[in-house]
Amino acid sequence: MTDFDYRDLAAFVAIAHARNFRRAAREQGVSTSSLSQRLRDLEERLGVRLLNRTTRSVGLTEAGEALLSRAGPALAELGDALERVQGLREVPSGRLRINAPPPAVDLVLAPMIAPFLKAYPKIDLEIVAESSFVDIVGAGFDAGVRYGEHLAQDMIAVSLSPPQRYAVVASPRYVAQHGRPTQPKDLLDHPCIRNRFGSKAMLDWEFEKPGRIVKVSPPAKLIATYLGLAMRAALDGVGFWATFEDYVSGAVRSGALVSVLEDWLPPFPGPFLYYPSRRQPPPALAAFVSFVGEWRKLEQRQSR
Repeated sequence: MTDFDYRDLAAFVAIAHARNFRRAAREQGVSTSSLSQRLRDLEERLGVRLLNRTTRSVGLTEAGEALLSRAGPALAELGDALERVQGLREVPSGRLRINAPPPAVDLVLAPMIAPFLKAYPKIDLEIVAESSFVDIVGAGFDAGVRYGEHLAQDMIAVSLSPPQRYAVVASPRYVAQHGRPTQPKDLLDHPCIRNRFGSKAMLDWEFEKPGRIVKVSPPAKLIATYLGLAMRAALDGVGFWATFEDYVSGAVRSGALVSVLEDWLPPFPGPFLYYPSRRQPPPALAAFVSFVGEWRKLEQRQSR
C-alpha cells in the first residue's frame, strides 16, 4: 500500500480507544468530520469495515479488533521513536566520527576534545588519524579535516585554527659540523628526514618568497611515518627535518633544535573541518561545528 497515510491509522486508533468520535477528535486536535473522513479512507483502502457506529455507540468489528491489537502498540512505539529523535536535536547525543591527518589531530583537534566532550557528555567521539585522502561519506564518517587545497567544492568547510607554518630543523651539533643552508637548494647536499604518506607518495619540500616558489626533493637518509621517530632522529643529528612548526617550537626555544630557512617558510591557512552540504546535519555534528565556532572566537580574543 504505497499510498497509505499513517494519519488515517492514527485516527482509527484514537477512535477505537475513545469509542467516541467527538472525544477522539478533541484528543487529536482535529474536527470530527476530518476524523470521520480519515476512518472512511482507511476502510476503503483495506476493503473491510473496522468500526460499527451508531448515533449512540462505537464498537470494533473483528477486523478492527485485529488491527488495533497490532497497530496500537506499533503506533505507540513509533511515537516513542519520534520523541527520541527530537530529543537528539534538543540534547545532542550519539556517535560523531571524524577523519583527519595526524598533524591536524595532534596540533588542532586534540586540545578541543576534552572541553567538547565536557560540554556535550552524551556524544561519543571517534577520530581516525590517517594521512590518506578518503571519501568521508563512503567510509562512514560524519566529517573530515583537510587543508584548503584538498577540499571538494561540494563540501561545507569551517576553519579550525589560525594560520600555521612549516619549520626545517636540525640538531645544533649537526649544523655546527655541516653548516646552515641559506637557500632551499642547499638542502640537496644534506641528509634529510622524510615522510612517506599513506598513498606511498613522498612530497617535495616547498618553499616560498614573494614571487618565488621553490620545490626540492632532498636525499632521504631516513624515511619515517612515525612522528616520534622523526623527532628523535632530528635531535640525534641524523639531518634536517621539515615539519609543522608547532611540533618543534619547544625544542627550538630550548636550543635542542636549530631552525633554518625561516624567511622561506611563510604562514599558510590552518586545516578545515568539512562535511557534506545538507540542510540538517546530524545533531552531534551540528554541536561540534557550533563548538568550533566558539573555540575560534576565544582564540582570536586571546591573540589580540
